[in-house]
Amino acid sequence: MEVLGSWAIANIGVGAAGWANSAGGSNKYYYQMDVLWNTVNLGASIQGFTGAQKNKNKQYTPSESSKEQQKIEKIFLINGGLDVVYIGTGLFLKHRGDIKNSDQLQGYGSSIILQGVFLLLFDGTMYNAQRHNGSKLKRFLEKNQVTFNGKRIGLICYME
Repeated sequence: MEVLGSWAIANIGVGAAGWANSAGGSNKYYYQMDVLWNTVNLGASIQGFTGAQKNKNKQYTPSESSKEQQKIEKIFLINGGLDVVYIGTGLFLKHRGDIKNSDQLQGYGSSIILQGVFLLLFDGTMYNAQRHNGSKLKRFLEKNQVTFNGKRIGLICYME
């Protein structure tokens, strides 16, 4: 979430400066969309970061850990699908802007393409990292017995 938040802050700053200093044309709308889009990204990163901090010390059973891991993987996978939709929408808007000679559609389209590509790279990287972590968790739980009697949790590790 720190990466997404940093990306958002940088884009809001650059976008605001570009929007304020733009003489018009598609650049004005490109920077405008950068500011608007990344305001949402910043909100999502803050929400994700605070949620992660809130649950940082939460204790999970092995079953809960596995379910949470799978949930995170699915979130990044679904987000990757949405990112492809964003890129397609940006391409459509840019194309419509070219046909209609609309600076607004061209600028918005170009901005959405860039944001969609970044998010696809981000979500793809996060999905791969979480998938790798999930595989490690699964192998660990398969090799090591975890017990719980209602009051105590125990771990039996087999050393090879």
